[in-house]
Amino acid sequence: MTDATNGPSGAPILEVENLSKRFGGFVALENISLAVAAGERLGLIGPNGSGKSTLVNCICGTLRNEQGAVRFDGRRLDGLDAHQRTHLGLARSFQLPRPFVTLTLADNVRIPLLYTVASRGIHLSSRSIEERCRFLLREVGLDAKARHLPRDLTQVEMRKLELARAMAAEPKLLMADEAMAGLTHSEVEDILALLVRLNEQGVTIILIEHIMSAVMSFSRRLVVLVSGRKIADGDPNDVVHDPEVERAYLGQ
Repeated sequence: MTDATNGPSGAPILEVENLSKRFGGFVALENISLAVAAGERLGLIGPNGSGKSTLVNCICGTLRNEQGAVRFDGRRLDGLDAHQRTHLGLARSFQLPRPFVTLTLADNVRIPLLYTVASRGIHLSSRSIEERCRFLLREVGLDAKARHLPRDLTQVEMRKLELARAMAAEPKLLMADEAMAGLTHSEVEDILALLVRLNEQGVTIILIEHIMSAVMSFSRRLVVLVSGRKIADGDPNDVVHDPEVERAYLGQ
């Protein structure tokens, strides 16, 4: 048994079994199986078009897979819409941040927080809601800009707001989809530090990313997709030296 930050311990929080997805005659995913333990830091990599985002979308419910099954926290997700899966504790951030552009940062966090509280039948006072909003913005270093609009943010601050909005859903598992794209080295380090801190607070994280230095720094396990197939799954150092991975991805 290993601790939460270093690998599997106990029953998986996420199980993907023989999942397949087609778009017409194009096979986007072919018999993907994957188990993620609670507390894991998993990296998911692959070339453009390998099926990473399609897999995330099938897990989250924005796409429906033709074959296979997804289980989260012991429950099959078949037939559940994306918002229902979010209620269960499955959240994601997007490659392109999608804030409410006319609302302040505080309101951008407050809306998903209120939605989460209402959907789970939890009663919180207005003061508790405000405190939680401030906490989330402080966690990502944006508390000083709580009353600003998204247009006032830098690119890295937009990424941080996107993560704060995802965390407002109180997730058990967060899928961070290219949260560092286009950032400088120091900004990448900021996002990595934030993701590690969230993981240490008990959130299981799947990092989908092209920046290999970031993936290797963050991940305790690495999965590689190529042309809709899983070709490797294991210790990051072993995976990146796998000849098939080097040919199909890292050597490109």
